[in-house]
Amino acid sequence: MAVAELLTERRLITNPLYFRIMGQLTQKDQKIKPGLYIFYTAMRPIEILDMLVSGKISQKEVIIREGQSDKDIAKILYQAGLGAEEDFLAATRDPILLHEFGIGAESLEGYLFPDTYFIAYGSSSEDIIKQMVNRFKSRFNTLVAQKEITSELSQREIVILASIIDKETSAGAERPIISAVFHNRLRQGMRLQSDPTVIFGIPNFNGRLTRKNLMTPSDYNTYVIPGLPPGPIGNPGEAALAAAMAPAEVEYLYFVSKNDGTHYFSKTLEEHNNAVNKYQRNL
Repeated sequence: MAVAELLTERRLITNPLYFRIMGQLTQKDQKIKPGLYIFYTAMRPIEILDMLVSGKISQKEVIIREGQSDKDIAKILYQAGLGAEEDFLAATRDPILLHEFGIGAESLEGYLFPDTYFIAYGSSSEDIIKQMVNRFKSRFNTLVAQKEITSELSQREIVILASIIDKETSAGAERPIISAVFHNRLRQGMRLQSDPTVIFGIPNFNGRLTRKNLMTPSDYNTYVIPGLPPGPIGNPGEAALAAAMAPAEVEYLYFVSKNDGTHYFSKTLEEHNNAVNKYQRNL
């Protein structure tokens, strides 16, 4: 049993022969599960063997929040000691994985579901991604089964819109209303004019959005392009997905930040301009 030699090298056991015989007598030597384990020198050999058989591998708790991008997630995993950022990002663009999940896109941006994960040390980027995408599929399908979907958008479009909603507000009650604003604008052929989409399309964004940025064409600049951007701008959570599926029944076409975490919604451009003057121009 090669495990006995490895444990001896790490000074966790002193007698590899005894460890092998113990494994054979208890018939546990063929039940050892691979993985990364944390042992302590004070542990008895039988405790070590039981842990190896039970598969109690060392895991790291990782929290992925709503709206975080693939790059954000790659950095979180790297900081948690769960692999290189470059490897994870490359895996999110792997054509084989994309085909396996039936996602007709260039990356898995939007499908890495925000949640709390317990990830085993030594897990591959592919294994982590599969866990996240499967979580997305499970939650998405549950929402479809539970909700009355009023949106006319496709699944891909719902994911894209949900990713924008998550970036536009963190106020739960506002999500269906913001969804309605974007649905209304899409129906009327109006541009979405969403700042977060512009920011997503700016390489190495410095945190300051300028008028020039809003006027510079890019695939994600919804001040310039019609309709939705070509892909999600983050990984939306369950509440944003639900809002994208079932927008509120309101006629709003505009909203502006009130600088307190909420927004003022308007039906007309005149009302919106007055709200902009009230809440933004005096800053």
